[in-house]
Amino acid sequence: MSGDAADIGGKSAGPVVPVGLARRQAVDRLLALDATGALTTSHVRLVADGAGVSLRTVWRWLAAARAEGRVDALPRGRFTVTAEVHARLVLWCGNAAAVHRELQAEAEGTGEGVPSLATLQRAVRRDLSPGQRAALAGGERARRRHDVHLRRPRQWRNACWEGDHKHVPVQVDLDGELVFPWVTWFIDCATNAVTGAAVTPHQPSRDAILAALRIALSRDEPGGPYGPVGGLPSLVRIDRGQDFLSRTVGAALGTFAIPVHSVEAYAPHLKGTVENLNRCAQRMLFASLPRYTHEPAATVRPADRSKDTTPPLAFIAFVEILLEWVSWWNAEHTSAELGGLTPLAAWQADATPIQDADPGLLWAFTLEGGGRARALTSSGVRWRGRYYIGEWMQGLADAGLRVTVRYLPHHDHEIEVFDAGTDAYLGPAHLADEATAEQRAALRRSRTAEKRRLARALAAADRKRRERYAAVTTAVQPQRLGAVTETEARDELASSAQADLSRLALPDLIPPAAPPPEWRTPPSLAARTRHALPPNPPSRHSPPGPDTAADTTSEGEPR
Repeated sequence: MSGDAADIGGKSAGPVVPVGLARRQAVDRLLALDATGALTTSHVRLVADGAGVSLRTVWRWLAAARAEGRVDALPRGRFTVTAEVHARLVLWCGNAAAVHRELQAEAEGTGEGVPSLATLQRAVRRDLSPGQRAALAGGERARRRHDVHLRRPRQWRNACWEGDHKHVPVQVDLDGELVFPWVTWFIDCATNAVTGAAVTPHQPSRDAILAALRIALSRDEPGGPYGPVGGLPSLVRIDRGQDFLSRTVGAALGTFAIPVHSVEAYAPHLKGTVENLNRCAQRMLFASLPRYTHEPAATVRPADRSKDTTPPLAFIAFVEILLEWVSWWNAEHTSAELGGLTPLAAWQADATPIQDADPGLLWAFTLEGGGRARALTSSGVRWRGRYYIGEWMQGLADAGLRVTVRYLPHHDHEIEVFDAGTDAYLGPAHLADEATAEQRAALRRSRTAEKRRLARALAAADRKRRERYAAVTTAVQPQRLGAVTETEARDELASSAQADLSRLALPDLIPPAAPPPEWRTPPSLAARTRHALPPNPPSRHSPPGPDTAADTTSEGEPR
């Protein structure tokens, strides 16, 4: 279609102005013309054509404005959601039908009119926003889905970082045990580049934050998983987790004059960059890994993880896959918000100068102080009731040297030692009598067995406490199920008493029987066993002696 706009009914199809807005604008203009004596019928007809109403309607507008001072139309008398009705809706979790029945029950015998259910439902839809209606049934969490959030203006690289923990819904194998790893990472808000990450097989704490922060502040080699991304940021934005707000993390960042901004609790939109990274990692990486626990199920009931025969990834393999994905995210993944560039390309295209931390001091500033000064003795440095030694201590023991200790939280197998007077770094120190890997594995197995033993005992006690009752259809006392006979009860009590006595029995009260004579028994075992008869004891009718070959009867026949 070419030329002017198509005519519909002889008039051009122009923009449609709401009648209420057109009435306010037109009446104000016509009253101004009337005050100066310049108002004519032509002006009124122009207003009528522009508003799409008749000429008589515009004259009525003018008459109402002159007589009543009213520019808008009279409000229609309709039912509205008052504060009382809203309180009832909150009480009934948004159930308008229940509120209507309650209003009808209160109005019986009073002669008061009650609006129909359809009228009440229309008023709820008209007077309450979708967010308010969602809050009636789902609370604040449901209401927030309808909120509109502002977008922070995009800044320059290292202007702001955001950090967070991410629980990975993937089961991985760690020393024969299935665990759910956690990822702690930092991301640059301007370029969406991941600056550093750390993985733990359990819920992370200060040590994971400091490890990820140490990687993020340093400038990696171009071939590393993060590329030449890093430096000192101007701001770090985190949530209100106790580990992020710890004194250790604040001191580590405060040393470099980096302010920490903690956002409001339960407000993920206030740190949307790292939350988007968490969401992308789950959809792009975690969902493709074996033993992903959030995959869609074919049944209504949740899937039984114990029946999953898929071999899990080893923890080391999972970390390698995660670091490969971080490298892909920085160097190959493009984003429309970055103009089709990768985070690494956007980082390199930004000409903002980068301030680097001293590599020699970076690791020391991300450690936690060990408190007072300590003496260096011939046994090493005593810290938390244990001694730590290092090769550099040779020739320095018992010389009056006072040292201080710094350590990475929860990494108590190694500490860093500094001179208490000059704060000079002396060297690392390791635990003097640290257990071997086999001893630690045995201790871990023992702890796991004790944990499972306690879980079985609690489950057995819970089964004994749990009783079932018959279903009722009226308000009567339910009947207890699980009836037993007198004989069954007596047998179970007897077996329980025998089990209690067996637990109280002393294992060494009756020594075990002696092993067969052809066995080569150690002297320590032979001393603990009771004496046994000879393998072929002589008969009562035959005198014992070394030449007795067989046990015979009085008639000389073999027995």
